[in-house]
Amino acid sequence: MTSTVSIIAVLEARRRIAPHVRRTPLVRSAWLSRATGADVWLKLESQQRTNAFKVRGGFNAALRLAESGERPTLVTASAGNHGWALAEAAAATGMSCVVFTPSDAPRTKLDAIEAAGARLDASYRNYDAAESAAKDYAASTGGCFISPYTHPDVIAGGGTVALEMLEDQPRLDVVVVPMGGGGLISGIGVALSGIAPGCRLIGVEAEASEAFGTARRHGRITGIDPQPTIADGLGGNLEPGAVTFDYVQRHVQEIVAVAEPSIVGAIGDLAGFDHQIAEGAAAVGPAALASGRIPDIAGKTVGVVLTGANIDRARLKACL
Repeated sequence: MTSTVSIIAVLEARRRIAPHVRRTPLVRSAWLSRATGADVWLKLESQQRTNAFKVRGGFNAALRLAESGERPTLVTASAGNHGWALAEAAAATGMSCVVFTPSDAPRTKLDAIEAAGARLDASYRNYDAAESAAKDYAASTGGCFISPYTHPDVIAGGGTVALEMLEDQPRLDVVVVPMGGGGLISGIGVALSGIAPGCRLIGVEAEASEAFGTARRHGRITGIDPQPTIADGLGGNLEPGAVTFDYVQRHVQEIVAVAEPSIVGAIGDLAGFDHQIAEGAAAVGPAALASGRIPDIAGKTVGVVLTGANIDRARLKACL
């Protein structure tokens, strides 16, 4: 399997996953439009199956294996959303699935992983430790490790988000995307370069875990010390040699980071103004816009990906 993802791969992914995913809405945010002077639109992957965009990549990877006649045990590491997505995809294609997560992953995500039929190991101190254990398990058992961000089929699946956004709002000047491992923004970058090369792509990280910002400053993947963040889906180091770094270098014009109070505030404002539930990782884009971290967007048409809604009730209550 090639590690190069093209616009053709994104288009093929769209065809492949169409029966299994939702075509999510793109809605205008009056609050963010007023705050920025731009015309801001929210891509509601928070309303996707499993309440997160991850089903796009998870199903694309599992379905490609099934098309080839392979049905191995799928193994992954996850902060929660990718694990749930892969568990659903495994069940739909008749495969077994094992998911490794940090022990502090949101309970709502862990319960969903088990309910989908996967075997869950949530005993790890952080994402990096869970990823290491998942790779070791796959290697020792003959399972197929499906990375939540560097696997080419996962990247291509994520790119299908951009196809829908541009169909619903062809005038997009700027697209804002959360960055954890970089799989989603890599796929979106590939898609935009193929069909809207003039569109400005901006990635947003949590200040507590600036893996890409640090890598860009050094010109290479560099280890960081991730700190706790409400944007749990964005935490952790990039694995050495992660292909997403090269995609980001080619396709992402800017990377900004937002502080925890801004993320918490954005979760509350999305609920209060837009009536949208967003987990921490999904709120970093609106947080960046509301706090002025993204310059030169007044008068522009801006699309922001709300990546997921899987936030524990107690944490959401605290944000509100």
